Amino acid sequence: MKIKAAITYSQEEEFKIEEVELSEPKANEVLVKIVASGVCHTDAVARDAGLTPYPVVLGHEGAGIVEKTGTGVKTVRPGDHVVLSFAYCGRCENCLTGHPTVCTDFNELNFGGKMDDQTHRLQKEGNNLSTFFGQSSFGTYAVANERNVVKVDKDVDLALLGPLGCGIQTGSGTVLNHLKPEFGTSIVIYGAGAVGLSAVMAAKITGCKHIIATDLHDSRLQLARELGATHVINGRDGNVVEQIKKITNGGAHYGIETTGVPPVVRQGLQALRPLGKLAIVGVTPEMSIHVHEEIMAEGKTMVGVIEGDAVPQVFIPELVDYYKQGLFPFDRLVKFYEFNEINKAFQDSKNGTAIKPIVKISS
Repeated sequence: MKIKAAITYSQEEEFKIEEVELSEPKANEVLVKIVASGVCHTDAVARDAGLTPYPVVLGHEGAGIVEKTGTGVKTVRPGDHVVLSFAYCGRCENCLTGHPTVCTDFNELNFGGKMDDQTHRLQKEGNNLSTFFGQSSFGTYAVANERNVVKVDKDVDLALLGPLGCGIQTGSGTVLNHLKPEFGTSIVIYGAGAVGLSAVMAAKITGCKHIIATDLHDSRLQLARELGATHVINGRDGNVVEQIKKITNGGAHYGIETTGVPPVVRQGLQALRPLGKLAIVGVTPEMSIHVHEEIMAEGKTMVGVIEGDAVPQVFIPELVDYYKQGLFPFDRLVKFYEFNEINKAFQDSKNGTAIKPIVKISS
């Protein structure tokens, strides 16, 4: 079928919305009419750094309506509202033990440009286009494996839900699925973007005594307060580590580092109390750490967490339920754009005008 999609042809090139051909869903696949798709930092990195072979249709926070299902699909049917999340094999040890975010084929399935069967679903003028995260949701329709597809409540605005598939899942899931902070403990979230603010809201749900957000922008810190942070720190105002230790009476039990900035990672380690745990979710370059002084000597833990250690089919409906109860107001992070404004959405995300852009693709 012919659809409209935003194509990236080469490194750092703006999106071009063009007509492409989308193949029919095969066995265990689902055709989804995309209503909207979130704009994630990972899309920008893929566009500018070549994570996936060009030309490619990016987008991996899609939300839409099931149009058709291939043979063998059992969890959704036409008319269902769905969110699209990351791809995973469903067969490896990590998938089978509830950790599909560290699927042994994660990189190939999400960044390799092909579907699970090593073929393509998108073409333009007879030439293959790469698929991203097994979905490529920057298009009017997408074909995805049933494992990518999560049925959601029809009572909630579908256009709002796409970011639950990645960015918002990452921040909240790191708290609720991985760190699981005990009631009354302290947590510091480094970076008050979409991922960090999602972690703030999740920390409030768990009943943390101290929820500290750090950032360089006072407007984002103010929003963090409104969403549940008990304290905020602007990184430009004095010694961040000393301030955290004063607030927490000796150091935080937990930290989440979303910025990927090496000096901030170091702050995250140094601000922990003995036996504290720091989760790294930001894309961080090579850096040096004094393992004895900063980790081992005080029994600290530093761990990488991908996609909030979530099983999307379980976790995303839970987030929707928290939202309906008023406990997880992630709609406050969102700014909507029309499909033909996709390049502006990416610009606004980069310059901080929008915390979580969502591109509306079809009604």
